[in-house]
Amino acid sequence: MAAVNGVNGTNSKDLWQWKVGLITKDKKYLTAETFGHKINAAGTTLKKKQTWTLEQDLVEDVIYIKSHLNCYMSADKYGNLTCDRTADELDGSEKFVVEYSKDETGKWGFRNQLHGNYLGLAQDDNVKCFEKTMGPKQMWDVQLSIHPQVNLRNVNRKRYAHLCDDEIQVTEIIPWGQDALIILHFHEGKYSFKTCDNRFLHRNGTLVSEMDEDTKFSLEVRSGSTSGMCFKDRMGHYLTAVGATATMKGRNKTVTKDELFTLADSHPQVVITAHTGKKVSIRQGKDVSANQTEEEGDKEVFQLEYHKKMDLWSIRCVDNTLWGLEAVGGIQAGAKELSKNTMFEVQWCGDGTMTMKAANGKYLANRQTGHLEAKSDAVSDKEAFYVRIVNRPILILRCEHGFLGFKSNSSSEYVCNKSVYQVIFLEGTDTGYYHLRGLNGKYWSVTDDSSIVADSAKPNTRFLLEFRGLSVMTIMASNGCYLKSHQNGLCKAIGKVDEETGKLDSSLIWEY
Repeated sequence: MAAVNGVNGTNSKDLWQWKVGLITKDKKYLTAETFGHKINAAGTTLKKKQTWTLEQDLVEDVIYIKSHLNCYMSADKYGNLTCDRTADELDGSEKFVVEYSKDETGKWGFRNQLHGNYLGLAQDDNVKCFEKTMGPKQMWDVQLSIHPQVNLRNVNRKRYAHLCDDEIQVTEIIPWGQDALIILHFHEGKYSFKTCDNRFLHRNGTLVSEMDEDTKFSLEVRSGSTSGMCFKDRMGHYLTAVGATATMKGRNKTVTKDELFTLADSHPQVVITAHTGKKVSIRQGKDVSANQTEEEGDKEVFQLEYHKKMDLWSIRCVDNTLWGLEAVGGIQAGAKELSKNTMFEVQWCGDGTMTMKAANGKYLANRQTGHLEAKSDAVSDKEAFYVRIVNRPILILRCEHGFLGFKSNSSSEYVCNKSVYQVIFLEGTDTGYYHLRGLNGKYWSVTDDSSIVADSAKPNTRFLLEFRGLSVMTIMASNGCYLKSHQNGLCKAIGKVDEETGKLDSSLIWEY
């Protein structure tokens, strides 16, 4: 599975990485200024300059703290902090040991391993690493800087969590369907786990409708040879997967591999429909065929996985096989490993359809037999497929400026610089178009000045969602323009593809 938002949970050769914001007792964020490599605690929201990468060492039980400029924080014996060293310039003063508060508040302390001093507030918004003990000024809330919709994987069981009846069970080899979607809800320094049906995990393993102290968990990390994150309830018990059903609940007061978890991006899982109105399926065996009209089970759902280095996609089935190009041009779901023949170029047509080009340079087409074959040089109806995402009943949209949400509690207009996420309800169709509904129960529409509002009692306005990379998409409105974000919070359907380069500006890209 891919890493969350491109970095969280990634396992390089030597370390795990987590993007976070570090919050002081005064609710200010640790900030790395763009110029001069200065560090302070003046940030009021979690944006680029307030985002830090915690790198977990896989040998020692230490972490490194890296700024958005890819420079490492280090401390000298006088407590002075610098943040200007690259990975090739480390001398040991960049190693920090994480300690946790004893009062179950979930706060962290960062002790410099070399000098033994704690990172904390000094005068005003200045930050130093000087105190020998961990007091209130040396305690930090740690907020994961991620899109909150994730898949959760247990390190020991090597399985993913998913909603099963009235429990979250850690039993899936592949996180399949909307039931495997977990929302990590950050609130006052702690995390709650919200399922796709809007219930919260209780520390006793049940699911409840309201968030309270028994649904909040402190985040901790473990480095060294066994690394990952763990979650502790208010009674000091860590979440684990219990018994044959692997039910998630708080149980043990010590951390082993059973209590360690990692996060992964939730890839889009889609139903693909041919121009004939029949759904693509593997129900008949290895052959990938568009031959189902009514059935829509797991064998009609496929996971689209983006590979950034190649700018190509692979397509995974529920049985963990991949679509692959056969020698004669046919498409079969039998591949176990990624290869050139399991990669496809995806192109969006702007009308609710997409095309797929195989490694032989040919487009996939739906033949009269229903089979998919890569033998076409041009695009006609047979090469165009409608796509509907099925593992996102709700969307949480984030751009480079913040989350998409209502301008105020009394407004139906959307802005894109909110610090807290807001859910959007998604209703798909087999023609590739979607209707979106706000928290106020009203459907999205486009105003005369191209703003986005949720003010319609009926789904009269259609939108297109086009997957553009790892957990990112563009959203085309009914006026043929893409949803565009602005630093001041404005969000309008005015975006266009660059006519010269054919590329999309970053302001048109949305994490989902």
